[in-house]
Amino acid sequence: MNWLKNFVRPKLRELVGGQKEVPENLWHKCGSCGQMIFHRDLEKYLHVCHHCGHHMRLGATGRLNLLFDEDGFEIIMLPKAIIDPLKFRDLRRYSDRLKDARAKTGDDDALKVGFGKIKGNNVVIAALDFSFMGGSMGLAVGEGLLIAAREAVSRHAPLVVVPSSGGARMQEGIHSLMQLARTTIAVDEVKQAGLPYIVVLTDPTTGGVTASFAMLGDIAIAEPGSVIGFAGLRVIEQTIRETLPDGFQRAEYLLDHGMIDMVVPRAQLRKTLARVIDLLMNKTRDPSQVLKGIEPDLIREESAGDALPLDAHTDKADKPLPPDIELDNISTGVIGHGS
Repeated sequence: MNWLKNFVRPKLRELVGGQKEVPENLWHKCGSCGQMIFHRDLEKYLHVCHHCGHHMRLGATGRLNLLFDEDGFEIIMLPKAIIDPLKFRDLRRYSDRLKDARAKTGDDDALKVGFGKIKGNNVVIAALDFSFMGGSMGLAVGEGLLIAAREAVSRHAPLVVVPSSGGARMQEGIHSLMQLARTTIAVDEVKQAGLPYIVVLTDPTTGGVTASFAMLGDIAIAEPGSVIGFAGLRVIEQTIRETLPDGFQRAEYLLDHGMIDMVVPRAQLRKTLARVIDLLMNKTRDPSQVLKGIEPDLIREESAGDALPLDAHTDKADKPLPPDIELDNISTGVIGHGS
């Protein structure tokens, strides 16, 4: 195979005039329906498959660009945490895994915090990046969430947290488990200040993150099809020796059973957050106008929304997608996670 790739292909390329190779990242395959999506369409629809409505994962920077207004936002600098406090090693050193994750994402850790406006409302947003070691929570994430909470209190702004995580970071052992209590205290500081704490649950939200700050929101919003739970489906089935129902741990299942408040398509998130913040910050005299159009049953039936690239925010991002998209038609495959 290497001989064909390294010798035959270059020779053939020379014979046909040395044509340039086609970039490999032009097309992306939907993990749900298997359809190929052109990269410009992927950006246009905010990484939502326009064939089946499957919501793909977004990095922390993409989340901040999606939710904040077009005026931009301020990145809150986070202090550097202790690296590898346990000198942990499995097949590789933890310090080496951190270096690889930092090189891959360009970030120091899984959490990014920003301050800006959502439809004119001052907001602090903390977003986790699943591509950084599965969005796992260690010392850096715990410290970052505490700083985000205190920034919200000092600026008298709501705190919005967007988790996407497999749970606590095992390489930091007891230090990572202590962040469950620490982040809970951070959330409590926001609530004691009388400020809204809103959680936007994304795929996946599991393990120790679910067991702490992810389920403490005054309002719990989820993206369609998100896996939300503590232990993985297979672990639960093996423990209780029963077959779990279809769609178990999916956002729609949790909405039906009262665990979350809303399931909102990605393109409608910014508008929905603005309405909820208006209500919780008492910026409207008529709550019915704030709640209009965001009732859970209606939201789940709405289409994903016409979307623009993550760095181009206009009111067009709040318009619906074509009516042929079924958001409920999402794969019920399960990712096994745990802290």
